[in-house]
Parts: sequence; C-alpha cells; structure tokens
Amino acid sequence: MSSQKRPYRMKRRAELEEQTRRRITESTVALHQELGPARTSISAIAERAGVRRSTVYRHFPDENALFAACSSHWRAANPTPDPRSWAAIANPGARAEAALRDLYAFYSRTEAMYASLLRDEAVVPIVRRLLRDFHDYLRTVQDVLIAGRGLRGAAAHRTRAAIGHALAFTTWRSLTRDHKLSADEAVALMVRLVEHAGPAPGRKGGAFTEPSDGKEGPKVRVRQKA
Repeated sequence: MSSQKRPYRMKRRAELEEQTRRRITESTVALHQELGPARTSISAIAERAGVRRSTVYRHFPDENALFAACSSHWRAANPTPDPRSWAAIANPGARAEAALRDLYAFYSRTEAMYASLLRDEAVVPIVRRLLRDFHDYLRTVQDVLIAGRGLRGAAAHRTRAAIGHALAFTTWRSLTRDHKLSADEAVALMVRLVEHAGPAPGRKGGAFTEPSDGKEGPKVRVRQKA
C-alpha cells in the first residue's frame, strides 16, 4: 500500500511546488507593474505570494532566474502584434495605419507594465537587458513600415526617424494621455507625420524653407491669396 501511495504523494508535492512557483511569479509580475522592478523587494514578493523569503530563493536563487520566469509569463499573456500581418499590406500608408492601430491598442493594454519597465530601464541592468528584445522588435517594425517607399538618403533617414518616433511607447502615451487624443486621432496624426517626413522642408509645397546658412532660422514662405 505504501509503495502505491508514494507516486501519488510525489505527484501531489510536485503540483504544489509548481503552484507555489507560479504564485511567486505572478506576484512578482504584479509588483513590477504596480511599483516597478527597482522598488520590488524579495520581502514584498514573499508577502504578496504568501510564502517565506527562503521559499522565493529556493525557487529562484538569483534575479536572473526570477526575471526570466516573470518575463516569459508576462509575454505569454501579452504577445506583441505580429509584424507579418502588416508586411502583407502593399500600400505604405495603409500599412503604417494598420501597424500603429494594433501597436497603440497593445500599449493601451500594457501601459502600466511598460511605464514601469521603461522608467527603471536606466537603473536596473537586468531590465535593460530584457528590454533589448522589445527595442529590437520596434526596429523590425520600422523596417516593415519603411519598405516599399522608394526613399533614399536624407529622405529615407527622416522617414525612418518619423516611424521610430511614431512607434515609441512614450509617443503614444504623450498623445493619448498628456494631450488627450483618441486612439484614432493619435494614429492619424502619426501617419501624417510619417507620410510628410520624406520631402525636405521647402519642397513640394512645404510651409518652410531651409535656412541659407547654419546661423539663420527657418524662413517662412508667405502664400498670396488667390
């Protein structure tokens, strides 16, 4: 009888250990979102998870193991939009609109976490390392959105910069939170920015001309009324 019960007890113990590990992971994710990694202590994690500090260390002996588990758990629940769905859109303007609409909706769902992570990126080295994947993802999206525009040189450089600005979490947050634009208004504004970034100032009907030398400011072209 005892030999038959042993596998059951071992299985049950493994299940309980997995539940504890998951509870610690979820507690850490919640605290990272609420307080930020820089302000999240092992004591706070243990209290939130209802375990001892020693239990946290038993499951996650160092911060690399803890952050890896938390990152994997959070990303599984919050996948970034797939750039391949935008790459199939032939028209560059429509492609940019679709990408920004999806990305801004993603930012809206994940605002608290990215606000905390990006705030602590400069002071928590492991956060900086983990966010490299996110920054690489945004560069991939840049490549997708500039493709097919037929731009070269300075025009391509300006347009890539405009795309990068439009894709940034801080841009979305400034437009929708600080300046109270709706998601549709923010998308439309950034699409216009990207579409008008290529032509140099003063060309193709632009309102400003480039300065004649490095000392003067931009000159305004005054249009006569018809």
